[in-house]
Amino acid sequence: MKQTILVIDDEQSIRLLLENFLSKTYTIISKADGMQALEWLEGNLPDLIICDIQMPVMDGYDFLQKLRQRGYTKHTPVIMLTGVETSKERIRCYRLGAQDFLQKPFNPEELSEVIKKNLFPIHYALKW
Repeated sequence: MKQTILVIDDEQSIRLLLENFLSKTYTIISKADGMQALEWLEGNLPDLIICDIQMPVMDGYDFLQKLRQRGYTKHTPVIMLTGVETSKERIRCYRLGAQDFLQKPFNPEELSEVIKKNLFPIHYALKW
């Protein structure tokens, strides 16, 4: 059974790109903003979340904060994927509970490795 990744981004082109790139290995669920994602999470639990920061209705910061306040999603790994890249935003995401932070445009190979690292943290390294 494939692991499930929840992708949250207001740009449909990014959602489609991630779906096409990741759907060979993972089941991908896409939502356009944090509110839609929280509603979906009421009855579902993904293995990992990839979330944009700048979105309408509910941005990535608010989503991440609400996600971490829920008991059953408290430990779900989150990768922030955003066009906003400053140390301040990165630190804010880490403080809110994100595991990783990648800037758009992203390198698909790097994203793939970051996903593996978060899904299999102990067994990630091929060579020690």
